[in-house]
Amino acid sequence: GLERGAKNQFSTFSNFITTINQKKEGTGTRSPPTQLVIPNMKNVRDLPPICLDVRQKQRMSVDTLPQELKAPIPPEPSLPLRTKTVKDFQDDVEKAKSSGDWKAVHDFYSTSFDSFLEINAAFKKDANFPFNTIEDSGINAKFVNVVYDALLNTPQDVQKSVLKGIINGLLQEWKGPRTKDDLRAYCILLQNPQFSNTSTYVIYAHLLRQIAALTEADHHFLVHWSKKIAQRRFKQLVDRLLQFISLRLFPAKPEEFPPMMKCTWWIPSATKVLALFNAANSLSSPSIISYTDFYNSTLDHIDLMEEYHNWQCYGNSHRFSFCQYPFIISIAAKKVIIQRDSEQQMISIARQSLVDKVSRRQKPDMNMLFLNVKVRRTHLVSDSLDELARKRADLKKKLKVTFVGEAGLDMGGLTKEWFLLLIRQIFHPDYGMFTYHKDSHCHWFSSFKCDNYSEFRLVGALMGLAVYNSITLDIRFPPCCYKKLLSPPIVPCDHNTLVGICDLTLEDLIQVMPELAHGLSELLAYEGNVEEDFYSTFQVFQEEFGVIKSYNLKPNGDKIPVTNQNRKEYVQLYVDFLLNKSIYKQFAAFYYGFHSVCASYALLLMKMHIMCGYIVYLLCQDISLCTILFLVCLGYRYFWEVVLGFSLDLQKKLLHFATGSDRVPVGGMADLNFKISKSETSTNWLPVAHTCFNQLCLPPYKNKKELKQKLIIGISNAEGFGLE
Repeated sequence: GLERGAKNQFSTFSNFITTINQKKEGTGTRSPPTQLVIPNMKNVRDLPPICLDVRQKQRMSVDTLPQELKAPIPPEPSLPLRTKTVKDFQDDVEKAKSSGDWKAVHDFYSTSFDSFLEINAAFKKDANFPFNTIEDSGINAKFVNVVYDALLNTPQDVQKSVLKGIINGLLQEWKGPRTKDDLRAYCILLQNPQFSNTSTYVIYAHLLRQIAALTEADHHFLVHWSKKIAQRRFKQLVDRLLQFISLRLFPAKPEEFPPMMKCTWWIPSATKVLALFNAANSLSSPSIISYTDFYNSTLDHIDLMEEYHNWQCYGNSHRFSFCQYPFIISIAAKKVIIQRDSEQQMISIARQSLVDKVSRRQKPDMNMLFLNVKVRRTHLVSDSLDELARKRADLKKKLKVTFVGEAGLDMGGLTKEWFLLLIRQIFHPDYGMFTYHKDSHCHWFSSFKCDNYSEFRLVGALMGLAVYNSITLDIRFPPCCYKKLLSPPIVPCDHNTLVGICDLTLEDLIQVMPELAHGLSELLAYEGNVEEDFYSTFQVFQEEFGVIKSYNLKPNGDKIPVTNQNRKEYVQLYVDFLLNKSIYKQFAAFYYGFHSVCASYALLLMKMHIMCGYIVYLLCQDISLCTILFLVCLGYRYFWEVVLGFSLDLQKKLLHFATGSDRVPVGGMADLNFKISKSETSTNWLPVAHTCFNQLCLPPYKNKKELKQKLIIGISNAEGFGLE
């Protein structure tokens, strides 16, 4: 079947395997080759999950393991001597192409991939050096890349010999722990471009299964070694794993693969290996690839709520769920999970309220099903915080807002307007609760001491309401705020337990106060005498209401000088003080307020931008194509020309005017369902918007100039509901 296929195409593994010489020294009977059963191997679902499940309290994650693990290191077997260099191999390939004689190249491939020992002999930088540290894998990456780049352009028998050798290596019966040479072989085999072809997926699956089954100490090495892979090849590895998962879920040709019931371990194995690359990417600074490159959009088309409920019900058990690995789920899919989880909670709370009313023989009414907030625009903050404080028992009901003295009915638009105006006032610097850092464009908690922190609790509840009711807010919190909100992810029963405290580094401080973080980085890199030149102690000075106050970073810190030896400790204590200790009471109140509404496991899947949304840099690009034909039919062919010519500020005003929020939803403009309709009114009228339905109504303006003029007037004077 291989000879009949096109170049780089392989027959299915079940056909190909029968051509392989079935030999295995020291063993008796063996399983049929089509099964490729690995002896003494546990089912992959019995393995500890390699994921960022925060509920695994007792399990150490791959990014927190010590630099050197005290696991027994088995002796490395002596490697056969191989002297072929990159140039020798390239010369052999060129000669084969010109002469048509591929024997030398065939011999190299068949020998080099015949076993894990031979893989190390061919690609290890120094056969006599152990390379037992995480800093250096000992792999000759350049040679590996050249060999793999040439592989797909070789004849089919050469490519078959590589697959045959890989099978021989995977069929090896393992006794005792893996050696570092074994880990090197796994790292090299993962980069094989042949595994992009579906006909090799059975071999690929067994390779992934063995890697997923390695110990956590071995995973630790693989993670750090993977950090050294070049960006382009790292991306190819990730894409290959994502494609493997997608095609197993939705195969284009189901007959190419074994029945799903016989290979349920394929997807868990691939996802766990993908988690290793995600850990490597997270540990790299800067990241090798974007975190969005790990998203698998295919998962948007499966029953995510079933995955979520499996994760909720079985938690840390051996039952696999994609929710154990949130990095693979797209932000739009996570948003759907949070929305549906919130809706289910709202229905449950409303049903319970109805039952309570009926059981007390009271007449039910519709208002009991909602969290009804009535506010005056002139007293927006005080009225809102009073309403939230009085109605804490109803916070998990569906939110409905009424502005006193206005005729608007809340179908979603009033709620968005209320959040937007309220956030604008609460986060204003004059209000004193939050500080805006211009160099990072982020808000952070004010460290000023006060007698009552209840307002921070109410603001936390407000943030929780936004997430719970799927409202996008114009708030720019740094990512470390999300880390703190999940420390711990579930509110502790003991109120003496510290909350909102987590290990933060200089990288976190850069996202809040980049200028200060830069100064601390220079301190760490300073080559002179720190004590004499900086003359600093373990103290921090802060201005509070015009008075300079000092705080010791450690006991007697004012008497301890910062030196070359202790400057790392000084920087870490400084960061901890700024992001944890100095704002502890403020953030603890915010934490309890937020979790009073958002006490859901679904929150663990999300990043902070579920609340913050995106800035409208490309507002029109995403939606113009789907509306332009409709606009031409209405006679508004100039609409997008006008809007694309607007400044960013005017574009945000247009979005606010039409939707009630100037932020693009988390899933992008595709999730906005933006509508434009013709209004049968006089051209003297300004545009009208129905923010509950994201609908813009335009009178039949005669030309582009009139459309632009009336549109700017309308969006620049758009606050309040109803007509006067």
